[in-house]
Amino acid sequence: MVGLGPGDECLMSPHAREAIHLADVVVGYTGYIKLIAPDLLEGKDVLSTGMMAEVERCRRAVDEAVAGRNVAMVCSGDPGIYAMAGLVMELLETHDFFSDICFEVIPGIPAFAAAAALLGAPLMHDFASVSLSDLLTPWDKIEKRIRCAADADFVIAIYNPRSKKRAGHLIDAINIIKLFRRGSTPVGIVNRAYREGQKVQLVTLDTVNEQDVDMQTVLIIGNSSTREVAGKMLTPRGYAGKYDI
Repeated sequence: MVGLGPGDECLMSPHAREAIHLADVVVGYTGYIKLIAPDLLEGKDVLSTGMMAEVERCRRAVDEAVAGRNVAMVCSGDPGIYAMAGLVMELLETHDFFSDICFEVIPGIPAFAAAAALLGAPLMHDFASVSLSDLLTPWDKIEKRIRCAADADFVIAIYNPRSKKRAGHLIDAINIIKLFRRGSTPVGIVNRAYREGQKVQLVTLDTVNEQDVDMQTVLIIGNSSTREVAGKMLTPRGYAGKYDI
């Protein structure tokens, strides 16, 4: 399992690059395969599938590994955060393949870290990450997690905020958070972090425009102490209250 990072080639780790270089087979979602430099894929079998074919993709990767080939299954961001590392482990567990296959996860810069870097320092204190996709998780459970995170004053990173089939979920989530946060709370909206078409906006809970958001967007919603500084987001860690800075 290889994490490619947010998208820009310079943010892929040397370890990830080496794993792809040594692989016989590279497996991944078509959009993620495009993030890899063509020269790094030369001489390799590349197996790609479209969106919504995650199980098929993971099965093909496992089948290739069972056949004795060195497989690099690539994911954007980090393979263990809303990605394929867990599903591959479930397949290996179900078919009792762990004794036959060496399984390794090579981390990558996750999307919320990439978005936070572009926004300044919004994740300096405790934070929660919530995906609004209800494809695998019931919406009532997602609502509960949002409510609990907002009530606990976590900074909240939101993945998968909006799609054609889930156009209303983001507004529902914002309305839940507004029960616990001021409307002036800073919100960072980052589209396609470190990829072509990157867009970074700093708005407030009251001014989030769902039309600015799609499945390649990460939102970071500040906590009660988050503030705007020079067009960036800052969530203080608490140093100013303890030290003379």
